[in-house]
Amino acid sequence: MGNNLIELIKILRDRTGAGLMDCKGALLANDCDLEKAHDWLREKGLAKAAKKASRIAAEGLAVVKTCSCCGRTIVLEVNCETDFVSKGDAFRELCEECADLILKNNCQTVEEAKAATEALFVDATVKMGEKFDLRRFQVLEQGEGELVGSYIHNGGKIAVLVKINKEDADIAKQLAMHIAANNPVYAKECDIPAEVIAHEKAIQTEAAKTDEKLCNKPAEVLSKILDGKVKKIFAETTLEHQPFLMDDSKTVGQFLKEKGIELLTFVRYQVGEGIEKRQDDFASEVMSQVK
Repeated sequence: MGNNLIELIKILRDRTGAGLMDCKGALLANDCDLEKAHDWLREKGLAKAAKKASRIAAEGLAVVKTCSCCGRTIVLEVNCETDFVSKGDAFRELCEECADLILKNNCQTVEEAKAATEALFVDATVKMGEKFDLRRFQVLEQGEGELVGSYIHNGGKIAVLVKINKEDADIAKQLAMHIAANNPVYAKECDIPAEVIAHEKAIQTEAAKTDEKLCNKPAEVLSKILDGKVKKIFAETTLEHQPFLMDDSKTVGQFLKEKGIELLTFVRYQVGEGIEKRQDDFASEVMSQVK
């Protein structure tokens, strides 16, 4: 078995929770196309969860900083190789200095930010002996009557920025805490792209063909059932439909409406999300089970 197939099996297993042989079969049935294999497993009912890989696989920090001069707020993620280094003062200082330089230079892209901070990272590598990487950043600016709030969880493993249309720091922090805990993908239902909804409907339609409870339903009834399934799936990842962390008797949307507040935007960084951690023994594990 080629190394490429082994790596694809690993990624697919992390995404779906399906067994090794099922992952191998899905990949071989779909010409090793990862996305098609992912959908194939879900359609066959073999995936345990329709989630993207979210396992934390890189060390580092997510940092929030507000410029005392311009008032803009930045959230950024800087990665390092070991948890030990990520907890040190020197690495935190690197992140803080990086944030300052990005704001000072008004960087618009990661490429611009890396160019502006290159000397910092070279110096840090010499001092700490690890490879460092500025992975991403985003800057929010609050207008008149608006407020940018933040929340940092677990010392910088998760960082959230929110911008609301009212100067209410308490509500901004509550929203940021909710977002940190519940990881919404979209703010509102209307933010979900039509093609994403159609794609999910297609997956549920295929899955229904092998579901004994659904396969004989009239087309009109089945369509309504599938619409309900799709709506429920997206409700779990859409902020306005999630039960509010501080009062689960109401949704976030209901809470905001009661307060007369609109969430303008949010950013949530979780250190290492989507980056696969190197596991030297994984190839051996696969080979022992799929040969």
